[in-house]
Amino acid sequence: MFQDEARFGRISDTRYCWCRRPTRPLVHAMVTQQYTYAYGAVSPQDGAFDSLMLPHVNSDCMQIFLDEIACRYPNDNVVMVLDGAGW
Repeated sequence: MFQDEARFGRISDTRYCWCRRPTRPLVHAMVTQQYTYAYGAVSPQDGAFDSLMLPHVNSDCMQIFLDEIACRYPNDNVVMVLDGAGW
């Protein structure tokens, strides 16, 4: 199987707003960064695809993903090709 992960989320930031002159609006904002991560693996032999949504990209979440793949294919010897992520 070939595995990869992707980040999905949002980043909110302040933008200019319109108002009549000479009023100058004061905009308070807090930059928000919210992400979730999709882990996926595909088998080129039969086209089987498995995925999992997890809150982080780290060794612990990767282990959760690998354990889930092992549970889904209990009778197979799965060879997983990874992309060498730094985490």
